[in-house]
Amino acid sequence: MDAGMLEAAWQALLAMSEPARLAFLFLGALLGLILGILPGIGGVAGTAILIPFTYGMDPITAFAFLLGLASTTATGDPIPAILFGIPGGAGSAATVLDGLPMARRGEAGRALSAAYMSSLLGGLFGAALMAVSLPLVRPLVLSIGSPELLALAVLGISMVAVLSGNTPLRGLAAGGFGLMLAMVGTDPQTGTQRWTLDSVYLWEGVPLIPVVLGLFALPELCDLAISRTAISGKMFEVKGGQWQGAKDCFRHWWLILRCSWIGSFFGAIPGIGAAIIDWLAYGHALRTERGAQQSFGKGDVRGVIASESANNAKEGGALVPTIAFGVPGSAGMAVLIGAFSLHGLIPGPEMLTKHLAVTYSMVWSIALANIFGAGLCYLFSAKFALLATLRYTLILPSVLSIVYVGAFSGSRQWGDLFVLLAFGALGWVMKQLKWPRPPLLLGVVLGDIFERYMFISVERYGWDWLTRPLVVVLFTLAVIGLLRPLAQDWRAQGGLRGMLGGFGAPSWQAPQLFHALLIASLALMLWQAFGWNSSARIVPVIVATASLAFLLASAANAIFRKPVKAADLQQWAESLVVEKIHMDLASSTGDLPLRVILLRGGTFFAWLGAFMLSMAVIGLIPTVPLFVIAYMRLENREPWKLIVPQALVLVAFFYFVFDQMLNMAWPETLLGTWFPLLKVIPSL
Repeated sequence: MDAGMLEAAWQALLAMSEPARLAFLFLGALLGLILGILPGIGGVAGTAILIPFTYGMDPITAFAFLLGLASTTATGDPIPAILFGIPGGAGSAATVLDGLPMARRGEAGRALSAAYMSSLLGGLFGAALMAVSLPLVRPLVLSIGSPELLALAVLGISMVAVLSGNTPLRGLAAGGFGLMLAMVGTDPQTGTQRWTLDSVYLWEGVPLIPVVLGLFALPELCDLAISRTAISGKMFEVKGGQWQGAKDCFRHWWLILRCSWIGSFFGAIPGIGAAIIDWLAYGHALRTERGAQQSFGKGDVRGVIASESANNAKEGGALVPTIAFGVPGSAGMAVLIGAFSLHGLIPGPEMLTKHLAVTYSMVWSIALANIFGAGLCYLFSAKFALLATLRYTLILPSVLSIVYVGAFSGSRQWGDLFVLLAFGALGWVMKQLKWPRPPLLLGVVLGDIFERYMFISVERYGWDWLTRPLVVVLFTLAVIGLLRPLAQDWRAQGGLRGMLGGFGAPSWQAPQLFHALLIASLALMLWQAFGWNSSARIVPVIVATASLAFLLASAANAIFRKPVKAADLQQWAESLVVEKIHMDLASSTGDLPLRVILLRGGTFFAWLGAFMLSMAVIGLIPTVPLFVIAYMRLENREPWKLIVPQALVLVAFFYFVFDQMLNMAWPETLLGTWFPLLKVIPSL
């Protein structure tokens, strides 16, 4: 590490030591713990919800707040996993195997303590590895130009899309559709209006914040409303054994080091998320630890340590490719790239030169957040565990109200709320049909960068930029990534004859209507693009054509592919390891009948529409208590002693924070227009 990087790291530490930044970091860590414990709301949705509230913050403070949450969500995950047998997030699924048996035999305190300490050590390892990696990748990043940056963007989208479970074509199509959405608005080179639908609101493009909230926050909340569950059952005693759990971690320090390395390494590989990293670490411990074959799964503390140390170490690893290349290592990092854009930062060379202090502040944020998170868990384990017993009707009204305010802060126009609902519905349908959402978001975020570098590369180098050595290497890697699922299918099916034998007569099903809708949308956008001049249409035509090709191939596969026989299912799953690698969260409503899912999902979006209608008539702040009261009473007949305090606290929060402190410019309301004297009421 050279003197300049050491100086930047020191400046970042001094900046992070300011009380205000530490307070926001602490608040983010606390929120991350809560979201890790609560069922139905994960760190990705939590980060999406918090991004709008970083408006007005400097970048160091904003990322301290966001990374505080992202770094500690996994620390809270093991609490419900150990005490109830239901993980707070996908990354703690393996923790259940040994954590719950330990709790059943009276060692819940020891298991939780081991989880906290191993999470802390794993998180610190991930932050340290990130700090060490930056000097190594810096020369590479600084030596590349716009063609290489364009190739990196293509590689990033292709990797994230291909590693989207067993549906790589859907991932590629979603990434391309996201790129198309990023080009909505005024073309920066020619001033051409592209797909603005004669709406002034769309002249500057689709605002990022309502897109992020719609894609990731609303679908999780909708699934929570559909499943109508709260974690219930016996909660085991938390007290006692905490010192023993901490000693277990230091006694097995070599296991923590190995599993932290696994978490950091695989966290840096785009597409391999928490859902597989904890199992990789658990499997490694099972194979390498003495006597593990006999004791794992029966309450061995080493199983808890292996899973949790890898789970927390992944954040530091995932941040390296995100910062250096704009290639997110996880779905959470894909959302975080939206925060980069919001604060005027571009992942790549600038983050390792001009904004190096900001980059190192992220390293310190991850390290400090893990310390805060572990400390809070040690102090308040029993209290945090009670959060997991909350009913959905106690969670949804407050979170939905915050989502609406966050979405409105995008450009502070009514269009933000319509975009929120549109992408909320799109995100929920994609989640139900197992379409990966992160590639779509990544396309929206990287679309401007993609088009800018494409334009610069062609204008400056003609088409000779395609022959630059690093561009050739990166495009080759992208092609290999695209062909990898085909090669796996080839091996699994025993060659071309077996692959062709997997296709038969067409089978038409309702989910294939989504294919048809996307194909029609992209075809219409492509047809309209042909009417523009060459500079405005070149990138949209290329992206739309490629996306249509992926969509048509995906549709053909869905229509003509024969269903896998039950007898072949195990062999198929074992041969296609990629099925276990998925950046997105699986829906928690799969065990419910389709009629119930559609009815409850429709009811959820009807509540959202009612919220908007009331907001249009009487404003947001008066709508909040009405919404809280109506939702809690009509959905689950909650007692008034719970409804009234929640409504009052929420109204006070919105009034003092958004109306008084932030001076939010609320939209016009019908009642305020008809009776101007009533505008003294906040937001009316």
